[in-house]
Amino acid sequence: MNLTRNQGGFPGFPGGFPGGRPGGGFPGGTPGGFPGGTPGGFPGGAPGGFPGGGQNMMPTAPPPNFTPQMDTFQQQQFTRSGGVGGIRRCMFRNTFVWMRNGNAFWFFPIFVAGNQIVGFRWRGNRGWVYDSINRNNVLFFQCY
Repeated sequence: MNLTRNQGGFPGFPGGFPGGRPGGGFPGGTPGGFPGGTPGGFPGGAPGGFPGGGQNMMPTAPPPNFTPQMDTFQQQQFTRSGGVGGIRRCMFRNTFVWMRNGNAFWFFPIFVAGNQIVGFRWRGNRGWVYDSINRNNVLFFQCY
């Protein structure tokens, strides 16, 4: 199954992957492909589908009901433990993200390719919304 063409069959999303354009692909990406990736597919993906084995990847519950705080000691530990490069350890987990521009929000990462982190962002009353963020814009993150 080629998900970049929005041909349907993606578990939990009848008619294709959320946020896709008519004719396929991801918003802001290369025509028919993944942003920054190879046209027509997911780099490093599992045969016949999306990386991760085809499970329904959208979170089924809201994120924790608190806003994490990160003190100076935690920031130093974060930097020593690999920084933003370690985001893969938070795959399919509620993750609080602090951005360089001052924004902070709950994110549920499902896929990482190059500098793009793809997942769902918590938008309060709107619930989980498909989104992607640039790893270079992330200051800190903490997964729960």
